[in-house]
Formats: sequence, structure tokens, C-alpha cells
Amino acid sequence: MGPVLCLETSSKVCSVAIGHDGLILSFRESETTNAHSSRLTGMIREVVDEASLDLNELGAIAVSMGPGSYTGLRIGVAAAKGFCYSLDKPLIAVPTLKSLARGMSLLDEARGAFLCPMLEARRMEVYTAVYDVMLNEVQPVSAEIIIPGSFSALLDSGKVVFAGEGALKCKPLLGQHKNAVFIDDFRLSARFLYPLAMEKLRLGAFENLAFFEPYYLKDFVAGKPRVKGLR
Repeated sequence: MGPVLCLETSSKVCSVAIGHDGLILSFRESETTNAHSSRLTGMIREVVDEASLDLNELGAIAVSMGPGSYTGLRIGVAAAKGFCYSLDKPLIAVPTLKSLARGMSLLDEARGAFLCPMLEARRMEVYTAVYDVMLNEVQPVSAEIIIPGSFSALLDSGKVVFAGEGALKCKPLLGQHKNAVFIDDFRLSARFLYPLAMEKLRLGAFENLAFFEPYYLKDFVAGKPRVKGLR
């Protein structure tokens, strides 16, 4: 099986990685706001060059499938599809929250804990799910409005680790519980996609290029334009 190019564009941070034989060969990350479309292609070229590969040597293209940023997901999936079509390579889609949970599972704090990755949504809403440390789904992916008492049954049952861009705003409401552990500044990364992509590559679990779409979870809601002279 050849190297896998992994694209993570579902949040504010855009990252690209190439993995092969269980190792990350090269990695790039950009925190520049609203620059996914302008930076992604260049980052792909950089990781391919750093890994001393030709694009035709890739075994597959993996992309974070959502939920997450509507625009970011569209950019990542469009780029992944473009490379798959032009190179005649298979497309692998990795659930975004499971990818984040995969990264969380490597932390010392994750031992004996439930993992609750959280991605930013609107106001006090987050995209979330719950996994055990073996990445078995305990609670399915959902859009949750966080209020005092959210996840109370889960927290009462044992330690829960919260992380991701959506977790910070939930900390004041959930962080007082003795079993709540918040990992600050822990975010999505294309490096977390690779192990999950490899599992799908071995199984031949590829997406249909013609019909695959990102998993948005919720319909896109555009912000209202400002009226000139009003704040």
C-alpha cells in the first residue's frame, strides 16, 4: 500500500500530512484565518516534496469528512476529489470527530476515560460525540447546545476528557464536575487522520467519487449582512 495524503480543513486550522508504513513522513499546518483555499494546494506540494514523493506514488487521498466548518469541508473535499480524479486514486473519508478522538486517545489524561471531542458550532452549540479509548462510539455524533447539566449522566459514571475548538466555551459550564478534564489548545490535525485512513485502505473502504459529499450534520446558515450605518 502506498503513502496516504491526508487533508484536514474542517476547522480554523488547515493541515496536511503524508503517512506511510505507520509513520508521518511530512506535515504542514496553517492557522491563517480564511486561507484554506489559498494555502491548501501549496501545503500539499510542500509535504509531497519533503517526503521525496511523486504524486503518482500515493496509494490514496484521505479527507476529514465532517462535521465542521461548512466552507472548510467543501474546500477539503473538492481538493481531495480533484487529486483523486486526476491521479486515479481512491478517496478515503474519515469522520472528523473520530479523528480528533484518535488524537485525544494518545494523551496521558485519556487513560480510563471517555473521550468527548467538541467542534465549534454557533453560540453555545457544539458538534460532538463520545468514544471510549478504543474509539468505539459511546454516544453518536450530534449537534448539542451545552447547558449546565449537559453530559451529567456520563460524568457521573466516570472521567470524561473534553477537547477541541468547541470545548473552551463549555468549560465554565462543565468544568466544575470532579470527573471533567479539559485539554486546552488541543485541535484537529491531519496527523490524526492517517491511522484511521490506513484502516479503511486495508479494508478497501473507499468513497464513490461521483456522489460523495461532506457530512455537514446541519444545514448551512449564512450570516445576515450588516445594514450600512448600523452596528
